[in-house]
Amino acid sequence: MAHGTSSVPVTPVGYAPADVERWAAEPPKSQARTPFQRDRARVLHSSALRRLGAKTQVLGAGSDDFVRTRLTHSLEVAQVGRDIALELGCDPDVVDAACLSHDMGHPPFGHNGEMVLDAIAADFGGFEGNAQTLRLLTRLEPKVIVDDRPCGLNLTRAAVDAAIKYPWARGEGPDPASSKFGVYADDAPVYDWARRGAPEGVKCLEAQVMDASDDIAYSVHDIEDAVTGGSLDLARLRDPLERHAALYVVQDWYTPDRSIDDLDEALARLEAQPWWMGEFTGSMRSAAGLKDMASQLIGRFTGSVVAATRRACGDAPIARYAGSIVVPEETGLEIAVLKGLAAAYVMSSASQAPVYEQQEQILRDLYAVLWNSGSSHLSPLFREMWHAAADDDARRRVVIDQIASYTDVTARRLHEALFVEPATHMTAADRPLPGLGSEL
Repeated sequence: MAHGTSSVPVTPVGYAPADVERWAAEPPKSQARTPFQRDRARVLHSSALRRLGAKTQVLGAGSDDFVRTRLTHSLEVAQVGRDIALELGCDPDVVDAACLSHDMGHPPFGHNGEMVLDAIAADFGGFEGNAQTLRLLTRLEPKVIVDDRPCGLNLTRAAVDAAIKYPWARGEGPDPASSKFGVYADDAPVYDWARRGAPEGVKCLEAQVMDASDDIAYSVHDIEDAVTGGSLDLARLRDPLERHAALYVVQDWYTPDRSIDDLDEALARLEAQPWWMGEFTGSMRSAAGLKDMASQLIGRFTGSVVAATRRACGDAPIARYAGSIVVPEETGLEIAVLKGLAAAYVMSSASQAPVYEQQEQILRDLYAVLWNSGSSHLSPLFREMWHAAADDDARRRVVIDQIASYTDVTARRLHEALFVEPATHMTAADRPLPGLGSEL
């Protein structure tokens, strides 16, 4: 396969010709758009992005008309990232594309679904949402095919690199015990191409902006959803016992190296702001106040990151590996507190345990049916990949790819069709799965 051999497009300011190369050569295009604008457009029009509209963010997709899905979260991350990129001088379309795509690889049922698929796939490479995102961008999402090899969206090197949140393979990161990694073994060639010339284990600036924007949007908007949905009453944090219990969850989930007192100080700094919502009643005025608090928090965090990064790197535009994002310690703790409060009152709530168990059963059942029935229940796209696979591990990976493409709604619907509806003369292995062809 030829890599980056098409006529070289105009290179955006601050980037090198190698940054705009694509994994597979493409015919020359009109120069009306930059290569990075094309990247963003390809992500925006992808089916993988659309499917995020029916995938869980924190609360279940479809559980409430207000709560965020993976899609609305990704759009908000992209807006935060674009604003930071414009302030720092890296290309906003590269950052935008990375932010829009950063959650594409997440399976149904959010982080719980990710853990279940990782356990199922433990013997053939595991599962990780970011590694799955790379696989979608460079292989699974139909756009460009060269020599019978699918190349996914065939984004530029800079855009693919910007989407790699964990630049290492499984077990090779700074914490070998961590479940976080950015590439499966059979995607190593395109990963190595995207990372050519990059310092080992270091994210490019655009990926750092995406990561920081994800944390900012996640922390602020999940709190907004939790308050609006009634899971979190911020007034309860005035009770010392309630406050300590909540901050213990924050510490356990996000900041095990920091004391409860440090976290209490971070929360107190936010509570001292004039826009902090101590109570939420659901009235128009209260809803407007909560929205203003979310806006103020985003402005506080992004402003802090931009100012600290500028102090460290100077005023010149920064792109690729010319500098690093700086998140001040106080800002990082405030973000962690907000993320942890969402964890305490939503994700780690005892009421969620039966939901998580049901989600695990759904995914394990679907995997068993798809694996034991060969390619008969796979969509045409994945059926083709199944027959091209070299061995059983590769075929198992195809099954995982199929399941990861499902939305929460589709996973539940298929499971109900197979295991809940009244039995017929057909076995589960014989019964056709409805709707698979539309998943990718």
